[in-house]
Amino acid sequence: MENIVIGSGPAGRLASLELGKLKKEVTLIEKNHIAGTCLNEGCMVICALTDITKFIDSNNRFNNYGFIKSQLDISYEKIVEKIIETQEKLRKLNQMENESFGNNIIYGEASIDGETVNVNGESFEYDNLLIATGARPFIPDIKGCEYGLTNKDILKLDKVPEKLNIIGGGIIACEIANIYSTLGSEVNVLARSTFLKELDDAAKKYLLERIMPNVNIIENTNIKEAFKDKVLLENGDELEGIPFFATGRTPNSEIAEGFVDLNDDRTIKVNDMMQTSKENVYAAGDVTGGYLLTPVARMEGIAAARNMAGYLNKISYSCIPQTLSLNMEASFVKNEKSECSEEDKATIGIPGIAGPSSFWNILTGDTGYTEVEFDKENNKINRINSISPSSTSDVAYLSFLMRMDYDLDDYSEFLEIHPSTDSNYKIIKNMWL
Repeated sequence: MENIVIGSGPAGRLASLELGKLKKEVTLIEKNHIAGTCLNEGCMVICALTDITKFIDSNNRFNNYGFIKSQLDISYEKIVEKIIETQEKLRKLNQMENESFGNNIIYGEASIDGETVNVNGESFEYDNLLIATGARPFIPDIKGCEYGLTNKDILKLDKVPEKLNIIGGGIIACEIANIYSTLGSEVNVLARSTFLKELDDAAKKYLLERIMPNVNIIENTNIKEAFKDKVLLENGDELEGIPFFATGRTPNSEIAEGFVDLNDDRTIKVNDMMQTSKENVYAAGDVTGGYLLTPVARMEGIAAARNMAGYLNKISYSCIPQTLSLNMEASFVKNEKSECSEEDKATIGIPGIAGPSSFWNILTGDTGYTEVEFDKENNKINRINSISPSSTSDVAYLSFLMRMDYDLDDYSEFLEIHPSTDSNYKIIKNMWL
């Protein structure tokens, strides 16, 4: 067998497709469902539910304006039913896409024995192996942790919880809080340190005041014990509500233990070609740590596949765009390689102006907020925080220009589509250049 890929999430699936395109023999092994966490338990589920909450938010706004009178009757059970129905369709499409390149797909739990992969009682030898087994929710070691829900349980709920205690302070905690607070839950977010450290203060302030005003944020707190319908804090306070753990991810690296080198956090150690400590064994996606993002996993999987096929390339993590899927998206990117001094930094922040899906928000001033930090000395963009309905596409596009190291003068030729990149366009072209 020429190439074996274990795991069909974004990294493994895209690696298999790339190898198939390169006319290489591929066997893809998947333990559960094709497309991994993203489609089946993660970001696709979050996006599906957020589509519902955006509609609820718009409906409430139009009712408040008085030109639409409607009363919504939300069936969480029916939402879950339709999400699962959609997932089944997408799994079939993903499988057909992979098989269209001649790839062999096997469902079963794999194990590695040297130069052999075992699955369903069969053994397969390989020339190259890619481990793309992903990650799972990290559950903190506290008393009663078995009562806590995670993102894996969202589609197992039969109704919206009346009260919810979300333990965690990152992006997943924020997205879950937005969904269930909009659906009617009383939501507490319990952050061990600071909530949303990924965002700067101005963007976070806008988000909490304008997008998630009904969510109660408690920072610098720890959970002592979890119960089925409440949590006990270390300071002795009790908070009613189902516990929900959004405390990070832990790698599914057990399959590689004792076979290749692991990092201290038990992620698989790889170089910039996605090679492990064994020359013909590669790893990609969440199991390697770093940015736990679907686009990054895809990028890593494709890079690994090309190296497995003999087309040598290296991966680069620079200016990675990220977003929070909320009733209004909050997207951000930072140039980690910037050596800009404090005196050479210049920051411009403005409220959003009319853009897609923003016209009716003008009446209440809920049009978003965008902030761009510039490197005056080198004439570059250092950082962007953008809260707007078009921020996901805006920031992704601008992050590419940052990654390509474009000079700010080059942005003068940028012609936007209206209404889309209004805030970014205004700051970069009209207020800076």
